[in-house]
Amino acid sequence: MGKLRENIKQYGRRFSQLIAAVLYNCNFKGFLSGKIYKGESKGLCVPGLNCYSCPGAVFACPLGSLQGALAKTAIKIPMYMLGTIILFGVLFGRLICGFLCPFGLVQELVYKIPGFKIKKSRITKTLSYLKYVILGVFVIAIPIIKMLPGFCKYICPAGSLEAAIPLVILDEQLRSRLGWLFSWKMFLLLVCVILCVICYRAFCRFLCPLGALYSFFNPIAFFGINVDKEKCTGCNACISACKMDTKKVGDHECVHCGACRDVCPEGAISYKRH
Repeated sequence: MGKLRENIKQYGRRFSQLIAAVLYNCNFKGFLSGKIYKGESKGLCVPGLNCYSCPGAVFACPLGSLQGALAKTAIKIPMYMLGTIILFGVLFGRLICGFLCPFGLVQELVYKIPGFKIKKSRITKTLSYLKYVILGVFVIAIPIIKMLPGFCKYICPAGSLEAAIPLVILDEQLRSRLGWLFSWKMFLLLVCVILCVICYRAFCRFLCPLGALYSFFNPIAFFGINVDKEKCTGCNACISACKMDTKKVGDHECVHCGACRDVCPEGAISYKRH
C-alpha cells in the first residue's frame, strides 16, 4: 500500500494533465476528418490553454474567447468571458497551469529529453514578467485596436501544435493556401519546443498570458498550496526544489505542482483543505 501511495503521489498530477487533454479534445473523429467541431459545447470554456480550432476540441479556449470578445465588442466589457476567467481564477489560480493545461503537459514531457538544462536564475525571474507584456499587448490591446485575436494569430504555439499542424495535414486545400504566417508560427513553435527542452516550462514561465491572468488570483484561490507558518522554519528547501521562478510558495509564479511539499523537512506545506 505504501508503494502504491507513492506511485499515485508521483504520477497523479501527470494523470490529471492527461485526462484534461483527452476530455478537452474528445472529438476523436475530427482528427480523421479534419473538421472543427462546432457543437453547443463550444460555447463553454475549459480552464487550460487549448485551441478552439483543434480538430478534437469540444470546448473553447478562455484566452481565445477573451480575444474574440474584445475584438467584436471593443466598446463593451465582455462580462461573460471575464466572469468565466475570474471564476476559474478564484477557484484554482495557477493550479490550472500545473494540473489542467494540455500544453503544460507537452512542455513537461519535452523537458525530459536529455541534454543541457538552464536552471532558474535572476535572468529567468526577470523574463517571467514578459508574459504580462504579452497579455497587455497581444491579448488586450491588439484585439481592441486592430479587432483581431493578436496572441492566437501571431504567437500561440499551442494553437500551432494542436490545430495548424493537424488541419494542414488533413486538408489539401488548406495546404495550397499556406503563407508567411504559417511559416512564422511553425518557426515560433520550433523555438518554443527547443526552449522547453532546455528550460523547464519555458512557455508557461515567460510567454503564456493565460498563466499571467491566473497568477493574479493565486493569493486568494480556493484550491492550491498552503504553508503552515507555525511549522515553517524558513529553510527555503521548497524554493530550491521549485523549478518555476517562485520567490515564495504560492506566489504569482507557483503552479501548485507539489514539489515543495515533497521536500519540506517540517511537513509545513500541504494542499488547502476546505
